[in-house]
Amino acid sequence: MKARFPRFDFSKVRAHWAPSAEFSQRGNAASLIPAHIEPYLLKVMRKAQPLLKQRGASEQLQQDLDIFIKQEMQHCKQHISFNNRIHALGYEALKPLEEKLAADFDNFLNTRSLRFNLAYCEGFESMSATACIYYFEDYLPFLEGADKEPADMWKWHLAEEFEHRSVCFDVFHELSGLDPVSRYFYRVYGYFYALVHLAKFAIAAGKVLTEVDHKNLSPEAIEASKQRDAEVKKVTKSGMPGMMLAILAPWYHPRNRREPNGYSAYLAQFEAERCTTPASRTAAAAA
Repeated sequence: MKARFPRFDFSKVRAHWAPSAEFSQRGNAASLIPAHIEPYLLKVMRKAQPLLKQRGASEQLQQDLDIFIKQEMQHCKQHISFNNRIHALGYEALKPLEEKLAADFDNFLNTRSLRFNLAYCEGFESMSATACIYYFEDYLPFLEGADKEPADMWKWHLAEEFEHRSVCFDVFHELSGLDPVSRYFYRVYGYFYALVHLAKFAIAAGKVLTEVDHKNLSPEAIEASKQRDAEVKKVTKSGMPGMMLAILAPWYHPRNRREPNGYSAYLAQFEAERCTTPASRTAAAAA
């Protein structure tokens, strides 16, 4: 694991950045989530940090959590920049939905236990590591001919989600305060809570994006768009049962998940092409 500091330029990104407008808009709806969930994740994990130290958690876990926080900060930064571009392209009606999502996370922090928040975070991280498989394997046909900036943003983000896939799981297990059986069922509860909560948001955001896109289309064009969206949905749903069953298994540990095809090679190439070094960041700050 390492913190990476990539450079992106979203100033010319199109809303339909892949050949399939419907695939693009599903990605755009999903991109709204990191801008709000990542700050929440960071706040939860910063609450966990001193507790891990008090409990004498392994140095490796504490170091991994530090890197996790740095990675998530970059995810948040880049998705905010990308989302601002999407808003500017005529999709500002998304903002009330985003405000509601941010309020939900504030409510979790202020009214729910650390155990709940850790379980929610682990549930989200389970979904994110699953999404990595899609972008490196199942979604490859949809990414052919896609604009490089958003495609790279998604692949980098999800590759790092896979890279740090065990961190929230290990933190939850360290701090849940539950016996193994209760801990398992609470983890599953957190997974389903996060899944339903975020799915509702993504569906609502997708509806807003689609309404804007369909506003001036003919009935025939709208029907064709619905058919293309069904193709994307079919690919997404085809891999979901197996991934969910793996996550729900009592013996599940994210460390044992299969590495997506091309994941390691992509990260190495991405780092060489897009990431600044600590020395270059220091020089830029001094200038």
